[in-house]
Amino acid sequence: MQKKITTYLKTIELFLKGSSFYRGIVLTISVVIPLAFFYLIGQIEYAPSIVLGAFLNAPSDVPGSLKRKINGILIGIALTLIVTTVILFTKPVFTLLLIAIAILSFLIALISAYGFRASLVSFSGLLAIVLGLAVKKTEITEIWQHIGLLGVGGLWYLVVSLVSGWISPKKDVDQLLSDTSALTGKYLKIRAKILTKPAKRDKFSTKALVIQTQISDKHETLRELLLKDRKRSGRSLSNEKRLLIFISLVDIFELALANNLDYSKIDSLFELQKHHLKSFKKMNKVMGNHLIALSELLLKKGELPDISLLNKTLKECNKSINAYIEEVKLPKARDGAITLRNLHDYQKQLLAEIKAIRRVLNNSENVSKVLLKTQESKQFLTLQEYKFNILLQHFSLKSPMLRHALRLSLAIIFGFVIGSILDIKNAYWIVLTIIVIMRPNYGLTKERSKNRIIGTIIGAVIATIIVLITQNTIVYMVLAVLSLTFAFSLIQQSYKAGAAFITLNIVFVYALLDPNAFSVIQYRVIDTVIGAGIAVFANYIIFPSWEYKNLDTVILKVILSNRDYLEATKKLYHDKEHNSLEYKVYRKEAFLAMSNLNAAFQRLTQDPKSKQKQSVLIYDIVTLNHTMLSAIASIGSYILNHKTTPASKEFDIIVFSINNSLKNSALTLEQVNFTADEEEHHVNKAQQKLLKDFDALALARDKDIEAGKTEIDEDTLLNLQESHLISNQLVWLKTLSENLSKVTAKYTDVFK
Repeated sequence: MQKKITTYLKTIELFLKGSSFYRGIVLTISVVIPLAFFYLIGQIEYAPSIVLGAFLNAPSDVPGSLKRKINGILIGIALTLIVTTVILFTKPVFTLLLIAIAILSFLIALISAYGFRASLVSFSGLLAIVLGLAVKKTEITEIWQHIGLLGVGGLWYLVVSLVSGWISPKKDVDQLLSDTSALTGKYLKIRAKILTKPAKRDKFSTKALVIQTQISDKHETLRELLLKDRKRSGRSLSNEKRLLIFISLVDIFELALANNLDYSKIDSLFELQKHHLKSFKKMNKVMGNHLIALSELLLKKGELPDISLLNKTLKECNKSINAYIEEVKLPKARDGAITLRNLHDYQKQLLAEIKAIRRVLNNSENVSKVLLKTQESKQFLTLQEYKFNILLQHFSLKSPMLRHALRLSLAIIFGFVIGSILDIKNAYWIVLTIIVIMRPNYGLTKERSKNRIIGTIIGAVIATIIVLITQNTIVYMVLAVLSLTFAFSLIQQSYKAGAAFITLNIVFVYALLDPNAFSVIQYRVIDTVIGAGIAVFANYIIFPSWEYKNLDTVILKVILSNRDYLEATKKLYHDKEHNSLEYKVYRKEAFLAMSNLNAAFQRLTQDPKSKQKQSVLIYDIVTLNHTMLSAIASIGSYILNHKTTPASKEFDIIVFSINNSLKNSALTLEQVNFTADEEEHHVNKAQQKLLKDFDALALARDKDIEAGKTEIDEDTLLNLQESHLISNQLVWLKTLSENLSKVTAKYTDVFK
């Protein structure tokens, strides 16, 4: 019980010290100060418009470069002013108002085509429609005054945001590094379970894919923050230290992904000796817990966790290898021993990266400098283009973005008309619910609808209890401020909790204006249920965009990215010195492409069962691509971190064959005929030669053992490991690429 309380208190402490709560405080300050200032000077009537201006432009204030943040908020201000102007001037004529809402909501929804930050600017624009409907201004002078003050409020929020960034410039970076470290730790722990639990392997693999996607998303934002910030502000010590932590976390992720073993082979090799795998499983778990502990230190002060358990567990792994050899005996034990040795090396490399993070957190002077030129760092950034033709590309009913924009526009009009016909008090709350809940994906919309309703009911119950206990306006005022802070802080982390606090905030604000708070609570719940129902229904019947119809492009991108990654790995093997940067850039692209496919498949599983067409076939494509990515990463990681022999001609021939298979899969998806290259017949010979080379090394080692040379020298061990890993991974990759060609052909036949 005490442990649970301690964990709960630690979670609260980390939340209060995190960037989400800090951003909630920033919004609260930007709202409270204008209210207090204008109240004190006796001009309180000007405050609401300024507060609304600040509130409207807070959503686009998300982690990213300073330039993008400023541009995002300024564009948001301009958009919200235009939208408010149109809504207020068309409001007197109902038909004209409906046309304006339809056109505005459609065009604003399309802005999301320009990426995540643009989607938040789009949300501000949609929110401006709702608040325009809520504001009661009829005189032209009143309208222009309100619009002007909205602009002031938006600029005021920008100033508060910039000042808060100046006060705590690394809040977002530290939060992202902390989240990434914790997610990487969880990923290592799941990989530990996959190693020894065959029956639950699919379940844990699915969880691992979800976490991989989350980690890749964090990496992208951190690249923008750290590399762009480094370019702008120079190489300060604090920037360099954070960049070092990030690089170590990327390396840990790649190493973990690279160690995606052929589990069927592991199961057969260690069928009767599974106990020798336990220490390796424990090592992954201990390292995962250590990374989670380090993630907390990025947000709060504290002592570094004890490293003795890590060192002790690593020694246990080494003992397990020797015990396995003693039990099974060479040469029979060779395959298993080399597999364990490769696993041991991988865990030593992970431990080295964890120790590097520890040194940075300990402010040790013994940390290497990051030698990354500005031109090189640019290659790791994913640049968002803002050309007009990007928007034009979506003007087709095949585009999920256009379908979503049409669907959202029609749902908003329907919700507003229903609310007006039924004469529901505050009918614009229905529109607000639709805007907040509706997403391009049906499953996410359904999930958000459920959480929104539950959160609203929880908030309504709590508000009812408080209103019954007290009618003190000061209590309402304090609770309104606190609930606003927590609502904005929690909305991204827990939508259900965020919705509860939003309801509390609205109820207490209305309670300050209207003594009959119970009617507010009642209508809040009714409007939320109606809005949520419309959102889910619209997603299902109005231009539905089922995920299985949108997968071709994502799958094609993964296949081509894996092909480029393998080619970069081949070049790395031939010349590490000149090709390591190119390798890392293609590695990043392949990881991102795989992350997008993982996310698309997760969305597919959220669609109704009847719309999850050929989900088993699609899952095969996802797992084959993921396994290929892991196998390529395994080869690349080994080459980067070990002394290697020159790449053989056979290696190049097999890589060429694998790339041909991937090209075949890509062309099959594009429904283009493909003719195999003439050199394909050399592949089997090359494969046999690689395997024979390993057998020759193994035979030479057997002769050494027979001659009494039981201790293996480092060069022989490295040659055996290299030959074993390269030959096995290449043969495996070849099989996987051939299987992918077959599955892709089936997929194309089904969805022609």
